[in-house]
Amino acid sequence: MRGVRQRFAAALATALLGASGLTACTAGNAQTQAEGQQGGLGGAKPTSTPSRPSDVALATANARQSPGTVAAGGPGAPYNYGPSVMLDGGKTRMWWCSQYPGALPPGDDILYGESASLDGPFTGPGGGVPPAVLSGDPGHFDGVHTCDPSVIRVNGIYYLYYTGAAGDHALGNSIGLATSTDGVTWNRAPGPIVSPSHDVHRDNLYGAGQPSAVYVDGWFYLMFTDTTGKAAGWNGAGQFVLRAQDPAFTENVESLGDNGFSAASSTAAPRVKSVADAFSADLEWVDALDAFAIAHETQDGTTISFWNADFTASPYQPVVLPGAWQEGPGLARSADGHAPVSADDPCGRIPIDVVRATAIGEAAAPTDLRRFGLDVTATGCTDPATALAVLDGFAMPSPSRTMDLVADGKVVRVDRRSVAGQLAAHVLDQRIPVLDQVPVSARLTSGARAVQAEGIGLGFLLDDGNLWPAHPDSVAALNGSPVQPVTAAQWRAYAKGPTLGK
Repeated sequence: MRGVRQRFAAALATALLGASGLTACTAGNAQTQAEGQQGGLGGAKPTSTPSRPSDVALATANARQSPGTVAAGGPGAPYNYGPSVMLDGGKTRMWWCSQYPGALPPGDDILYGESASLDGPFTGPGGGVPPAVLSGDPGHFDGVHTCDPSVIRVNGIYYLYYTGAAGDHALGNSIGLATSTDGVTWNRAPGPIVSPSHDVHRDNLYGAGQPSAVYVDGWFYLMFTDTTGKAAGWNGAGQFVLRAQDPAFTENVESLGDNGFSAASSTAAPRVKSVADAFSADLEWVDALDAFAIAHETQDGTTISFWNADFTASPYQPVVLPGAWQEGPGLARSADGHAPVSADDPCGRIPIDVVRATAIGEAAAPTDLRRFGLDVTATGCTDPATALAVLDGFAMPSPSRTMDLVADGKVVRVDRRSVAGQLAAHVLDQRIPVLDQVPVSARLTSGARAVQAEGIGLGFLLDDGNLWPAHPDSVAALNGSPVQPVTAAQWRAYAKGPTLGK
């Protein structure tokens, strides 16, 4: 297998050297992708803000990097790269590509680790060597190689999009999907869900892979490489985007074109617009900027470029996270693929961190995962809609000596500060003024009635007539609320408000 990788890498490097005007990032990404990846071959829609100027310069601050390696495979693992990083409450979870000694069949595997911080170390659940959680499935499209994970969680379900290949043959890469309730034990969906489009024949025979998934306003967005795409570069570099409200992309799929998204006949529809001249890249939605951000490697490090909601314009100039790199970055994102929100300055500071491979190991493949980051400074709560998105899960003082809690685009007024503190992800001491323009949807008064269904959970019946599910269950006692047991059928019969506490 290594010989196939090396022969393809050498052929690709020869082609790259013959090109003019090609940046080092393209050559590096193409080569490392060829060496270390699959078989070695290689709701409502978010809306743009029309009045926003384009190409705005963003200020940055607080550049940082980990003191050393944050994650690695077990003894004998030849490389580590292609991470997907999820900030999940007080825990950081990461999935990445390696070869796990002893995993069958022998090929690329997806490893899983967790840590208290982005600086690691990432270990398996409960400690120890990070285990392989997805390996080849003999006899299927991903029979030998599984790699390039992108993981999001929506409504309690983890979705893992990944590159799979049956072997080391040309155009063997396609994109698969697996689901989980814990992020560790996975069930494959029938696949592949995205295959090469075969618009154009190029020397780069990698195919389709390196997916990055984001969930925004009811839509699953999937960005990926397809070296056979019409709009890919001469060397196959390019990033294409599909979206659907179905996570498996089996129906009502839309493909990105020059004028935004339009209905596509299948996930193999012609790739007519690329959003980045890159191979391995990662995508996130930045609520504070009302924009998508794409992380991809360039000569000076990781470049973060920005697109508006329909990918028709670039509202901000790119920013760069400098430092050593060898293979594509994984953005540190929230569970649904959004940029994290600063706990103490949610409207003015946007943390951007990536984990990327930085060195070449003995096996001539990307390895040595490290963290790099900086903060983008911006004014992100200038209008109510943006503020509600940015401040989801935040509580702050209300004008009436109570607390206001933002939950899924609604404001709930909470009588007791201690209750708001338990239901909120973060509590601010100062009120964000733009929330004065947002009506209060419901009020959680002291002693408000609560109901509980066994095996489902607890919720408050608020003055808007809806049942608002709440976590943890202990919040009822903190609020002085009597709890009435109800059946599952009774629970389902209530009109529901958003969930309080996540």
